[in-house]
Amino acid sequence: MKARQLLSVLALVWYGATAVAQDDAPSWSDLSEAQQQVLQRYVDDWASFDPERRERLAAGANRWVEMSADERAAARNRFRTWQQLPDAQKDRIRERYRQFRELPPDERARIRNNFNRFRNLPADRRQQLRDRFRQMTPEQRQRVRDRMRDRARAQQHRKRNTDRPR
Repeated sequence: MKARQLLSVLALVWYGATAVAQDDAPSWSDLSEAQQQVLQRYVDDWASFDPERRERLAAGANRWVEMSADERAAARNRFRTWQQLPDAQKDRIRERYRQFRELPPDERARIRNNFNRFRNLPADRRQQLRDRFRQMTPEQRQRVRDRMRDRARAQQHRKRNTDRPR
């Protein structure tokens, strides 16, 4: 009998915690008018979405509202490109992004810095580097990645040593 009572109490606690968690997610009326406008197609289903999805949608709508017209156009183009990708390629991209999120913060920062450096190169230089990388064997590509990682670590080590108070 006690086991049943314990299970009942645990179930009530779990359901209560779930209800509280759902209360933390924004209700439709909690959204700003601009967010509601962006999310209008979800109005009828909003209450049935899990709290995490409502949080993500609200945050995304907020980002959309804060974008300039040019940023919105670029986002629409990226989305159209994404929609046209084959499912297998989308899955590979999602997996690589999951792996990226699991990296330590300093490694993610290193990758972002390299990406920004690459993006800021002139278009012809970027194309040269892409072509050169495509012509490499997988082993050569890995050696390049390893060298870049080693350089970044050495640079971080030097920076830490020069920043350290004496």
